Amino acid sequence: MKYFEFENGDKMPAIGLGTWKSAKGEVYRVVREAINVGYRHFDCALLYGNEEEIGEAFSDAFKAGDVKREDIFVTSKLWNNAHQTELILPNIQKSIDNLKVAYLDLYLIHWPIALIPTVTFPKEGSEMFSLKDVTLVETWRGMIELKKLGLAKHIGVSNFSVKKIQNLIDETGVTPEVDQVEMHPHLQQKKLKEFCDVHGIIMTAYAPLGSVDRPENRKTVGEPLLFENETIIQLAESKGISIGSLLLAWAVNRGTSVIPKTVRKERLIENLAAADIELSAEEMEKISKIDLNYRYIKGDFWCLDGSDYTLQNLWDE
Repeated sequence: MKYFEFENGDKMPAIGLGTWKSAKGEVYRVVREAINVGYRHFDCALLYGNEEEIGEAFSDAFKAGDVKREDIFVTSKLWNNAHQTELILPNIQKSIDNLKVAYLDLYLIHWPIALIPTVTFPKEGSEMFSLKDVTLVETWRGMIELKKLGLAKHIGVSNFSVKKIQNLIDETGVTPEVDQVEMHPHLQQKKLKEFCDVHGIIMTAYAPLGSVDRPENRKTVGEPLLFENETIIQLAESKGISIGSLLLAWAVNRGTSVIPKTVRKERLIENLAAADIELSAEEMEKISKIDLNYRYIKGDFWCLDGSDYTLQNLWDE
C-alpha cells in the first residue's frame, strides 16, 4: 500500500473505502471484510446516516484483534447545518460517538454551504445562510479548535476551490491539510491540484469511477461516461486490468488518495490492489488529454431561488 504523509509524519493510505451510499444492513459486513483484506483508510460522514453501523464494525474488529485503532485512518465530515461555531464541537462528538473511537484522524468541512440548523437538505433558499452571515472562516476557526482539543488529528475541507482555500489561509494562517473533491480523468482538477501541491495539501478523489450509482435525477442524458471512453478502454486492455483498476491507479499515480465505494468482496480486493499498479509517463499523458472539466456531482442542488448560491460562486469557475 502507498501512503501520503502529513507534516507531522502521520500517514494516510492511498486507497480508502468510501461509505457514501453504503446502505444500513450491509455496511457492517463491508467494513469488516475491508479490514480483513487489508483496508486501513475509511471515509465516513455524519450525513451518510451509517456511522453507527460502521462504528459497530470498528468496535468488533478491535475486540476480535483484526486491527488496532491506531492502525486505521478514519475520516468524517461536518455537515452544512452545523457551520456555526457553537455547533461544530457537538457534531464532531456525535461522529466520534457513532464511530466508537476516541478521535478522528481527519475531519473535513463537507461543503462550502451553510444551512440553518434544523435543515438537512434545503428545499428553498430561505433555509440557507449566506456565506456573508455564516462565513467559512468562522467555521474553519472552529475546526482549528477541534484539532487543538485532539478530537481530530488533522483537519481539512471538501468541495473547496483554490479561492476558498486561499481565503482560509489568508484569514487564519492555518492551511487545510486535505481537500476532498470529485476527481477522475473527465474532471482532473489540474489547477486545484497544482495549488494543493504547492501548499502541501493532500487531495482525495471522490467519485473516481464517475459515480454511476448516483440517483437518476442527478444524471444528465448523454453525459460522457468514463467506462465508455476509448482511451481508458484501450489502456486498461493493454495492461490487462479492469477499467476500474486503471482509474484508481491513475489517481494514485498522480499523487492523490482515492476512496472508491463497493459492497463486493472481490471488488474490495481489486480496488485495494490498484494502488500498486504503475502507469508510465506516456500512459499518464494519454489520460491527461481526455480532461473534459465535467462534473458528475454538479452541485446545482444547492443553487436554490432565494439564496445567493450559484454554480459560479460554488466552484469559483
